[in-house]
Amino acid sequence: MGNLIDDLLRLSRVTRLAMRTDLVDLSALAHTISARIAEAQPGRQFEFVIEPDLQTAGDGRLLEIALTNLLDNAAKFTGPREIARIEVGRAVREDGAAFFVRDNGVGFDMGYASMLFGAFQRMHSQAEFPGSGIGLATVQRILRRHGGRIWAEAEPERGATFYFSLGDPV
Repeated sequence: MGNLIDDLLRLSRVTRLAMRTDLVDLSALAHTISARIAEAQPGRQFEFVIEPDLQTAGDGRLLEIALTNLLDNAAKFTGPREIARIEVGRAVREDGAAFFVRDNGVGFDMGYASMLFGAFQRMHSQAEFPGSGIGLATVQRILRRHGGRIWAEAEPERGATFYFSLGDPV
């Protein structure tokens, strides 16, 4: 219960923090976060593929929180894989450029995609994958504060890709 309350307080704080816009190096952030993840789970094999020079305008503190949540989720949901492959990059899509975090994890049924970004919404049981169900709601709020959005594509047992935009990526 204490962890849940802490998560709720963090969720509340991201909507109230004053925004400071700077040039943010998402590649550098992803390298730092991925190193923390690998260090915290020394018994796992990770393959992080991070595209260089991913830069955008935004609040570095908030974007670090968002990227940490996305990479932590990718690490969590690749748990059953012998080698967890997690990619961070940029995609050019019909609706514009977006950044992404892609994994080779357990994925999910897209029929439930509309539930992903609500607080306490979970695709998997607590016993399978622990967590509070606050992470993606936090990411969505951070991206909205940046004038952006987040969406996902996935298939069960074939991984997931979370795309996000931040207004006008640099």
